[in-house]
Amino acid sequence: MSVAETKVQVRRSGQEFRIVLRGELDYDDLEDVQAAWEAADEAGAATTVVDLFEVAFADSMLLNELLHARQQHQAAGRSLVLQGPLQPAVRRLLTLSGTYDHFTITDNTHGTNGRR
Repeated sequence: MSVAETKVQVRRSGQEFRIVLRGELDYDDLEDVQAAWEAADEAGAATTVVDLFEVAFADSMLLNELLHARQQHQAAGRSLVLQGPLQPAVRRLLTLSGTYDHFTITDNTHGTNGRR
């Protein structure tokens, strides 16, 4: 798989761990997404930012993983931030599932000025 095709990337910068997701995500990507969460947990950074800006499609797999990560982060006293702006399919997934307001969402790279 070329770098351009990589759907899941992780990066560490100071007290922030960043997971960048791209493209169309479904059950076939579950292992890669779970590996990213494991890397975030191992890093133990104060904040994990999940960059969803380039996610064109996501199904219940991603929703379940985000909810699980939210629970794990809360239990560990760490922050989880979803970074957008969210594409319509991702916004719809969170809205229709009634979980949109359960996440801290920001539409920029300079902090969490979004909604909680």
